[in-house]
Order: sequence, then C-alpha cells, then structure tokens
Amino acid sequence: MTAGSSKSYDLVVIGTGMGGGTLAAALGDTGLRILLLERGDFLPCEEENWRPDAVFLERRYRTREFWLDEDGRPFVPALHPWVGGNTKVYGAALVRMRREDFHPREHIDGVTPGWPIAYEDLEPHYCLAEHLYLVHGESGTDPTEPPRSRPYPYPPVPHEPYVAELAERLRAAGARPSPLPLGVDVRPHGRCIRCRTCDGFPCRVLAKADADVRGVRPALGFPTVELMTRAFARRLLTDASGRRIRAVEVETGGKVREIAAEEFVVAGGAVHTAALLLRSANDRHPRGLANGADVVGRHLMAHHHTLLMAIDRERPNPTTFQKTLAVFDFYHGTPDVPFPAGSLQLIGKRTAETVRLAFPELTAEEAHELAAHSVDWWLLTEDLPDPENRVTLTSDGAIQVRWRPANRRAHEALRRAAEELLSSCGYREFLVQPIGLDGIAHYCGTVRFGDDPATSALDPVCRAWEVENLWVVDGSVFPTSGAVNPALTIAALALRTAEELRRRFGIQRSIHETIERLVNGIERD
Repeated sequence: MTAGSSKSYDLVVIGTGMGGGTLAAALGDTGLRILLLERGDFLPCEEENWRPDAVFLERRYRTREFWLDEDGRPFVPALHPWVGGNTKVYGAALVRMRREDFHPREHIDGVTPGWPIAYEDLEPHYCLAEHLYLVHGESGTDPTEPPRSRPYPYPPVPHEPYVAELAERLRAAGARPSPLPLGVDVRPHGRCIRCRTCDGFPCRVLAKADADVRGVRPALGFPTVELMTRAFARRLLTDASGRRIRAVEVETGGKVREIAAEEFVVAGGAVHTAALLLRSANDRHPRGLANGADVVGRHLMAHHHTLLMAIDRERPNPTTFQKTLAVFDFYHGTPDVPFPAGSLQLIGKRTAETVRLAFPELTAEEAHELAAHSVDWWLLTEDLPDPENRVTLTSDGAIQVRWRPANRRAHEALRRAAEELLSSCGYREFLVQPIGLDGIAHYCGTVRFGDDPATSALDPVCRAWEVENLWVVDGSVFPTSGAVNPALTIAALALRTAEELRRRFGIQRSIHETIERLVNGIERD
C-alpha cells in the first residue's frame, strides 16, 4: 500500500519493528490517520527461510548497509530491514526486565542510573504485550521473576526429553532453571511445527510472534492505517519555532517527498533513531533534534553476549526445538562475584553447518560430532551506559559507532559460573564464541528517557522535551540495558506511549479493550 505526498496524517510512525509495530497495533482501531514508514519490504516466505547456508553464510536477509567502527573500518551490522524489523529473525524470547533493573544499581564495573518509571508503572503493559505476542511461560519457577498481576497467557513450551533431563540435572546441582518465556504459536491447532529453524531464521509458516505478524498486519486491517515500504526517512523538518515537527522528508522510488502529520513517532532502533535525529539538525536544534542535553547518540549499550556450547560426548542430544529453558540464578550475582552477572538461555540447536561457520578451523566430521553432543547456551550480561559509547555521523553522513563494552568482568564471572554449573551436570568440554560488534542486535540507550531535561532527551512517556510532537518507542529510550532480551520491554513501552497518544487525541476506548479485540481478530483470521 502506498501513500501520496500531498496527504496529511494524524500520526507518522517511522519503523515497524517491535516498537513501531506494537504501537500501530495499539492505535489501529482509533480512526486516526496513521502512516507507517519502513525502509524495507515484507520478508518473502520462501525455501531459503529455513536454509542455514542462506541465512547465516550468505546473510540473505541481513542489511546491505555499512557502518563504521570507531577506527573508521566498515562493517555490516546484524540488522534486518524488513517489515517487523529484527523480530523477523529473533528467537522470540520475551522476558520481563527484573524489578531491580528500574532502580540505580551497583555493578562490579560501575553504577547504573535508574529509570524515570518503576517496574510497577510498566507491569500492566507487560501483561498486554505478553497477550499480544502469545507469550508462553510459567510463573513461580524463576527465582528472580518480578511480581505479576496476571499469569502468562499460555503455558510454557514443553521441553523435549533431553532438555527435561537437563533441567533435572541442573536442579540436582543446586540451580533453579525455569521455562524460557517464548512468543511462538504452539497452542492447540497453532501454526508452530517446532522445527530446528526458528532461532535466527525467518519463520516460513508465520508461527513466530513477530512485530509484522502480530502488529503491523493486524493494524493494516483498519482502513485509516497505511504502510509505505522502501521508504527512507532522511530528516525530520520543524516549523520556524523549532518546537514542532511539520513534516518528515522521505526518499522512496528515487524521489524525495515531504509528509506532514500532527504527531511523529520514531521507532527505527537505537542506532538509526539516533542517526535520524542527528541528521535533522537545524538552526533551532544545531546538535540535532531533542539534543539540547547532548545525549542523543550517547550511552550506546549492546549487552555482552557469548555463545557457549557445552559438550558431553557420552550423551547425544537429539533435540529439535531446544530453546525452552533458562537459568536466572546468576542475575544478581555469582558464587564468587556479589554483583549482577546475567542470564543463561538455551538457543536453537546448533547444527554441523552453524558450528563450522563459527569455528571454521574444525573439519566437517569434528563439527558434526560436536553438534551432535552439545547443548547450546546464550550468555547475556548487562552493558553499562557510557557517554563516550556513541553513534555519530561522519562528514559525508555515514553512521559511525563507538562501542567499548563496560562490565566485562561481570560477564567473565557469568561464564565461569555457567561452566562450573554445567561441569557438575556432566559436561567436560566447552566451545566459546564471543559475539562482536557485527553480531549484536540488542542496541539500546542512545535517546534515553528520564525525569530531567538536563540529562535526558525524552520525558517519562517517551516524548521529546524540546519538540512537543516527537515521540520515540524503541530500545534507544532505555537508560540501562538489564540482562534480558529487550524486545518485550520495547513492546510494553510502546503500549504505554500508545496509551498517552490516545489521551492526547481524545480517544476514550481502553487500550486493554483494543488489544483484546485485536488478538481475537487475529485468531479468527
């Protein structure tokens, strides 16, 4: 669906990932004239969706864009420019941040600031997001789980026998493993076929609860919602006062047009959102929009990630759908480090092909042997905000990223604790794959919200302090990153901001009613 340049809208949403897609779903039934702008197109359902060589070796669905690292060397980021954004290939782990993450915390390598809202302020929106995104989980087993006002919408995804036995071994070793909350359609008569090609792959049967399937497509079912694909938002243009955006400058089909609206929401992801605001500098905003405090582009966080393969050559692992278990015991500390360390989550089962891609020195036979006897974990530790870790633009407009991870000692402690725990469960060999700058998808923190315009770009409802009709709903608003996947928190924040926009436009209908009707409509379809 296309939109003409002469048309004016109530709301323009730039980006259709977890933030923009969720916001569109929450506002679709309001009658507001909404335009979604997406630089990509719909990801095709095709045979290559489930081919490891196409997905990981050829990087068929990854961006062709280059960024520069701090030394000016180009790299291709782990971004996927499709309707639905990175959620088209995410692992669908939808985990709440812990209650403690919203308060200032002391870490081994520094102290993090608090959020301008408490966990309790976001908790109702977490419930709505879990309902919209089909989250399967179980309360009462995760020792660090924050309080809930509602149970999970669906029971946990069942463990296969090997993983169920692993959970028992972990309990015998003193750990408290829990089902990993997942957004996949494994309900009775659901679409999920529990294949090996879920985590990191596009879902060919549309069973993954991504922002495209659960957000954008349902929103487009309303007559006042439009989508413009292959549309690059170049700049946001303000009026003479600099207090309001009058239009977004969009490049599409080789042409540039201006699209006007009453309100503008930016949801391009932490790097692209910061770059758009920086590109939009003008006489009234010489450092970029919303950047009077000089925080736009700063405080880039990306999590510490390590892929850990634990190998027991005496026990083959025949699991197909492995990603159903997590260990949060070390979230607040490890036996030897009394500071937050992070989380362990099973990932999709590694194959000989993906093992060789990560460790090319292995022979095909060695890779097959290791993959057949491994259990595969994702280790995730909080990255701390540093104003010098930042997104900037070069003189010719290229995006440059400086990221030096903070809190590395905590991640090392997490890895030690993970290996010790798994050793006690019978695993004697470990393959470790650190994830570098070109493999990170959890960027956040570059347009932080807060309660003080001197230290933040956005107010507590994610509206810019300095531009009254500019809102941001993606990971860039995070003041801290926590040690869980950011997707569910982005969705919850988008729903909270949608609630504020409904009030601003005088919409009386409850957002809870909207989500309920929307979910019922998706199920009928």
